[in-house]
Amino acid sequence: MTSSFEVVTRTTAPAEALFDASLSVDEHVASLAHSGERAIAGVTEGTMDLGDIVTWRARHFGCWFTMTVRITALDRPHRFVDEQQHGPFKLFRHEHTFERHGGETRMTDRITVASPVFGRLAERLVLVPYLRRLIRARNAHLVTAVAP
Repeated sequence: MTSSFEVVTRTTAPAEALFDASLSVDEHVASLAHSGERAIAGVTEGTMDLGDIVTWRARHFGCWFTMTVRITALDRPHRFVDEQQHGPFKLFRHEHTFERHGGETRMTDRITVASPVFGRLAERLVLVPYLRRLIRARNAHLVTAVAP
């Protein structure tokens, strides 16, 4: 089973700046500092690009997890996708889109995840709410980081 959800962040920050910040390993690490997240292999600093791989190590639910993701699609500054190559999930796909409407940028995160154990119940009750909170915190950090 898989679960999908979406987080929409609206801001006046420029879409291009948010796009670049979203691909920044350094901003990702800063946004999830509370989990001890760090890049341990692949691209470990700077900005990722199409085909790049990064391995993250972080503590969630009191346990250390390692996850390797690849940037599998990139259309600057509108959209990119990162997908788990190795890690704790049966499936993890994160699509990032950036749209400018008038004076507002809409940053949308679409995540599809499959839990390796416990199935859809664990996804709905624990995993999806937890990931939604992480994405919201990450996005708040990115908006602040690119604010003029």
